Amino acid sequence: QVQLVESGGGLVQAGGSLRLSCAASGRTFSPLHMGWFRQAPGKGREFVASISGGGSVTYYVDSVKGRFTISRDNAKNTMYLQMNSLKPEDTAAYFCVADRALTDIRSRPNYWGKGTLVTVSS
Repeated sequence: QVQLVESGGGLVQAGGSLRLSCAASGRTFSPLHMGWFRQAPGKGREFVASISGGGSVTYYVDSVKGRFTISRDNAKNTMYLQMNSLKPEDTAAYFCVADRALTDIRSRPNYWGKGTLVTVSS
């Protein structure tokens, strides 16, 4: 099993920045691809970004390209999401995810954290 714990959420004004972190523990041996999903109030969960186990392959949903950057530090078993130029529509609970299969990380990841709330005020 893999345990995922998010941190770094909070309240920020539009145009501001936040950095989310996700600490992984348990069976974190390679490969462990990771990513972020989000769920806005009253909406379904949406894929945001993913990063391959080695960190060389990244994907982003179109709505965050150029504003969000995903990265990871495998020595610390930690993944990050740097969010810049935040918009009110980015308000959501953000979930850290992980999977052994890169093909599944954007659609049906096996491991989920409990989420951290990001609120962007206008």
